[in-house]
Amino acid sequence: MPNPSGPDRDDVPAPPASDEGPGPGDATPVEQPDGDDQVTQIQPVASADDETATAILAETPAEADAVTEVITTEAAPKEPGPDGSPERRFTAPGFDAGHTEVIPSVGDADTELIAQQSDETGKAIPQQIPARVGGKLPSTVSRSWGWVMAVILIILALAAIAVLGTLWLTRDTRQAASQEEHVRATIQNFDIAMQNGDLAALRSLTCGDIRDRYVNYDQKAWDDTYQRIAAAKQYPVVASIDEVVVNDGQAEANVTAFMAYEPRVRSTRSFDLQFRDDQWKICQSHGS
Repeated sequence: MPNPSGPDRDDVPAPPASDEGPGPGDATPVEQPDGDDQVTQIQPVASADDETATAILAETPAEADAVTEVITTEAAPKEPGPDGSPERRFTAPGFDAGHTEVIPSVGDADTELIAQQSDETGKAIPQQIPARVGGKLPSTVSRSWGWVMAVILIILALAAIAVLGTLWLTRDTRQAASQEEHVRATIQNFDIAMQNGDLAALRSLTCGDIRDRYVNYDQKAWDDTYQRIAAAKQYPVVASIDEVVVNDGQAEANVTAFMAYEPRVRSTRSFDLQFRDDQWKICQSHGS
């Protein structure tokens, strides 16, 4: 395929025409090929109008292959992509390109990291649950405390029943003991009133025939009588209360007594008492 003339080629510019062009006999510089590289020879070609034009002829050695001409055509522009960025085009450089243009690449989108799920899905891992302050106790602890409280309540109930039973069974004894103390107190008060000549006290502490004797006394007559008895020391004195028996509203007491004028001579006396007017009173007195 013959090479086209200079004006018809796009890749090599034609040298400007000059009036003083080289003559037919001028020598044309020739670049020696290196190996199989192409050799470009510039020769003058005469046109029909006798104007000089320059043609570029490509020759190869006899053993080299025919020269292949690379003709590039521009592709029609395409529409931009979905993201609005123009379509990236990659064009192989021609043989006559002076340098290679580096097209910067657009960075890829960030890669989203998806956590890989464990194969043991659904398996619960034992965890320690801390105790809450002011919270409810576990059912086991609650039942344990319930049993403890029940046992304590039962013990308290039994103790209360025992105390009440004891008080019920001993109430008669306690009442008898209390009444016995009241009988002893009445006898002691009667002995003091006799020694002091207290007629009012003797009247309040006696009943029956004994009280009738003290009631029949006039206070003036009693004072005269008491002075003579006190001067002769002819009144009895209770030395000790030996035994007291209480039976409902009656009581009997045995005492050891002596006459004031003869303290060394002791005798046993008994008093019969009755519970009248909310107190014990001496109704009869017997001496041996």
